Amino acid sequence: MKISDILNHIDNGHMALPEFQRGYVWNRDQVRGLFDSLYRRHPVGSLLVWATDARTATHRGDGAIAPGIVKLLLDGQQRMTSLYGVARGKPPRFFDGNPHAFTALRFHLERETFAFHQPVKMGDDPLWIDVTELMQTGSAGLGTFIARLADRPELAARLGDYVGRLGHLLGILEIDLHIEEVTGADKSLDVVVDIFNRVNSGGTKLSKGDLALAKICADWPDGREALKAELWRWEQDGYHFNLDWLLRSVNTVLTGEAKFQHLHEKSAQEVQDALRRASRHIDTSLNLIAGRLGLDHDQVLFGRFAVPVMVRYLDLRESAGRGAIDEQERDKLLFWYVQAAMWGRFSGSTETYIDKDLEALGDGDAAALDRLLEQLRLWQGALQVEPGHFTGWSVGARFYPVLYLLTRMGEARDWGTGLALKAHLLGRMNRLEVHHIFPKAQLYKRAYRKPEVNALANFCFLTKDTNLDISDTLPEEYFPQVEARHPGALASQWIPQDPALWRIDRFRDFLEARKTLIAAELNRRMAELLHGDDRWLHATGPTAPTQPATEIVGGIGSAEEEAELQSLNDWVAGKGLPRGTLSFDLADPDSGEQRAILDLAWPGGLQEELSQPVAVLLNEETATIAMASQAGFRCFNDTDTFRRYIETSILAEPADT
Repeated sequence: MKISDILNHIDNGHMALPEFQRGYVWNRDQVRGLFDSLYRRHPVGSLLVWATDARTATHRGDGAIAPGIVKLLLDGQQRMTSLYGVARGKPPRFFDGNPHAFTALRFHLERETFAFHQPVKMGDDPLWIDVTELMQTGSAGLGTFIARLADRPELAARLGDYVGRLGHLLGILEIDLHIEEVTGADKSLDVVVDIFNRVNSGGTKLSKGDLALAKICADWPDGREALKAELWRWEQDGYHFNLDWLLRSVNTVLTGEAKFQHLHEKSAQEVQDALRRASRHIDTSLNLIAGRLGLDHDQVLFGRFAVPVMVRYLDLRESAGRGAIDEQERDKLLFWYVQAAMWGRFSGSTETYIDKDLEALGDGDAAALDRLLEQLRLWQGALQVEPGHFTGWSVGARFYPVLYLLTRMGEARDWGTGLALKAHLLGRMNRLEVHHIFPKAQLYKRAYRKPEVNALANFCFLTKDTNLDISDTLPEEYFPQVEARHPGALASQWIPQDPALWRIDRFRDFLEARKTLIAAELNRRMAELLHGDDRWLHATGPTAPTQPATEIVGGIGSAEEEAELQSLNDWVAGKGLPRGTLSFDLADPDSGEQRAILDLAWPGGLQEELSQPVAVLLNEETATIAMASQAGFRCFNDTDTFRRYIETSILAEPADT
């Protein structure tokens, strides 16, 4: 079929894009390469379409499709979107992406090359032809272009060649593309998606979440937008979740399983009802975690895949008519959440462990939480924390949110005002800052390594003003002043009371002493959540190691780094791209053991799992970069280079406008 006819089919709704397809992700280099191949009449591949009844076809976009048989693009979306965008001067109705990728394409009649418009470089050179203008006017407007060239005497000798090249360029629309069709009553959505994945085996396949969403939207066309609306609502409160995570919670409510394999058996009404219930229980879970544990913002909300399990439990007890959750049951559920997050329960085979926990819940009876905790204890061993567990470092360590939790749950006090660091005084984390007890500058001057400088035991949380006032003063100088003004404030932040440990030459001894105090405080708070039923804190299985078996590399080393990365993440989101994960936990996929902490990472890529995983690693050692690279990440060690990568390679924004 001629390209011009295919474009007409898209216009009149006879060709569209299936709901399960991701959006447009090509950049300008790819668009330019496509047109160069077409101009030279090189093969660009065939199209694969699913010919199906328009009455049951679920397609992307809000444009109507034609009645009868509609052809849904399975392979060729990027090519046809690029051709349509250049030829029509606008995106097709099913478009979801960055229109700059195909805007302002130019062709040079002498060099026979394609480039995107750059006013400074192209100037008023009449040999640069607007490809979109030529294709929009077609043969009827060809005379206009010829007249412009004829008005330039210096071009007269080559006019015949240029006219021939204009015609050859316009002839791109008359090129025939082979179309293969998938059709037949036996071609269910499952079969078609399997075909799609086989055809696209060289790239990233549809994820299980993509397929689940496709099945939902087949019966509920507004399903995607309804899910996005809930995500947007949480985003307004500072929580950044993705579709896969929300679908997981909907699925646990509806099927009692983590895997999406039975979701397609549910009706649209059942899915809508499950979304309402899941959203309500997510709200409850977040309120419990923030209100009782103090984990009140996105950066300290660790173990977020524990939430679908909590959602399932709350839904089961609600369905059983058990009434409002009481204090002891609430705290036991939160004890499980903290322990699961702290030990990285869901950092490895997420679906497998969620399914095991859902099975332990059973029908949500009164013994469900006991079974859940027993399973966790058998998996981890002792749930009691040892000082060695705080050997980790950086604000990306799993025990970093625990330190924040202790600050908010307990009686930790600010060293400047002496006031308790409570939520009603501080709001979110932008007013509660990480403070290095022994200043970084002072430690680096004495040749301490980064993991020691940024050890968790060297962190505490203070108000911004207090943090600035202390600056790089040594503890042996400012600790006596704090204690004199606010007796007990140091002890409230688990500072060893021996003044000899406040000297910088005793820094390592200070860390060991403080780790002991923090571990004791955490065990006390965990016992408090159990209301005296402390059997869960004692090991009956293998004893957990008191420190990591291998050194965990990487991690955000300072509040300044964190602020820079958060700003970068906000900038990426402002460009319409997915947010990355701060302090990404790079873990062994089988055991869940933490291997490295990547400052800011997109494990699925910046283009909805169609591009390479990327990570921004600031001030990191070679070992961190090597481990991330081995895991398949493309690494950037400064934010400016990363921004340029997004602008030129992902968004394909013009460099000269």
